Amino acid sequence: MELPVVDLSRYLQSSNGESDSHLGTDLLDSCREVSRILKETGALLVKDPRCSAQDNDRFIDMMETYFSKPDEFKRLQERPNLHYQVGVTPEGVEVPRSLVDEEMQEKFKTMPNEYKPHIPKGPDHKWRYMWRVGPRPSNTRFKELNSEPVIPEGFPEWKDVMDTWGYKMISAVEVVAEMAAVGFGLPKDAFTSLMKQGPHLLAPTGSDLSCYNEEGTIFAGYHYDLNFLTIHGRSRFPGLYIWLRNGEKVAVKVPVGCLLIQTGKQIEWLTAGECIAGMHEVVVTSKTKDAIKLAKEQDRSLWRVSSTLFAHMASDAELKPLGHFAESSLASNYPAIPAGEYVEQELSVINLKGKEALS
Repeated sequence: MELPVVDLSRYLQSSNGESDSHLGTDLLDSCREVSRILKETGALLVKDPRCSAQDNDRFIDMMETYFSKPDEFKRLQERPNLHYQVGVTPEGVEVPRSLVDEEMQEKFKTMPNEYKPHIPKGPDHKWRYMWRVGPRPSNTRFKELNSEPVIPEGFPEWKDVMDTWGYKMISAVEVVAEMAAVGFGLPKDAFTSLMKQGPHLLAPTGSDLSCYNEEGTIFAGYHYDLNFLTIHGRSRFPGLYIWLRNGEKVAVKVPVGCLLIQTGKQIEWLTAGECIAGMHEVVVTSKTKDAIKLAKEQDRSLWRVSSTLFAHMASDAELKPLGHFAESSLASNYPAIPAGEYVEQELSVINLKGKEALS
C-alpha cells in the first residue's frame, strides 16, 4: 500500500491569518483528508516546500560522521542523569515497549502471522542523539525535560545544522496539526496552542549496518511514540514498518523530498482514541541489504540514520480529550494528566528514567 502524499503548499499560501471558518471548500476537504488518514493509518506523507531534500541530506551527512566516531568519543555526550533527554543514548539502552508490556505480548499471539512484528529479545541496536528544538518555559514543574543541549567537540556546524532542520520539521508538524484540528472539527489552534514551548526533540538514530546487517535484525522494536506527532525525513536505508488501524502491517516508502508523520500517544489522548498512536518497528529487510550493497559500491557510510523529530505538547499543559471528544464514550479512558507527568511515566517503562516503574 502506498501512503498518499499531502502537499502543504496550498494551505501555507491560503491560511495565513485566516480563521478556520474562512478556509475555502478545497482547503477544508484537504484538512478532512489529513484527519482521516491519521485516524485510519496513523501515518501521513507530506511535502512541505520549506523542507528540501538538500536540508535532509545536510543533516544526515553530519549525523553519519558523528555516529561513525569511536564509542568513547560519543559517550562524552551521554547524560543518563537527565534521563537521556539531551545528548547521546548509547546502543543497548532503549528498551522497546513490546519487551516489557505484557498486554502487547498477548496481542502478538492473536495477530495473523503475516502482520506479526519481529519479537524483540533485548534492547534496541541503535544509538540516538537528543537535541532540544525551540524555546523552553522559564517556569516549569519538569526541569529535566527542558534541559540545555549538549554539543560534541569538533562539529562547529552542529548547532546550525540541528536547529535549521529541527525548526523546519517543527514548522511542518504545526501545519499538519492545524489541518488535523480543523479536520477533526476543532478550532485551528486546538493542538498548536498546546505545543508552544513544548520539549520538542530532534532525535536522530544511528544503527551500524557494518555490524548489524542480518535480515530480521531489530533496530527499533515494535512500539508506539509517547509524544504528539513524530516527523521523519527520508532515510538512506529502508526498514520501517507501520501497522494500520485495521491491523495490517505496511512497509513505508518515503519519496524523495517528502516527510513522514506518525501519530503519538498525546494525540490519542487529546482525541479520546479517535486517532490512536501508530505502532511501528525498524528492521533489516532484503531491501535494506540491497541498499547496503549499493552503499558499499559507492563507498558511502553504512550508518543508518533516521532524521526523527518528536513534537510534544508543553510539559505543563494538561492532556485531556478536547472539544467534542470530551463527550466521547471513550473519554473516561483518557483522564486529565499534565503532559510532562505522562512523559515521565512512559520513559520509566522504556528504561530511560532510571529504575522507577510505572505504577
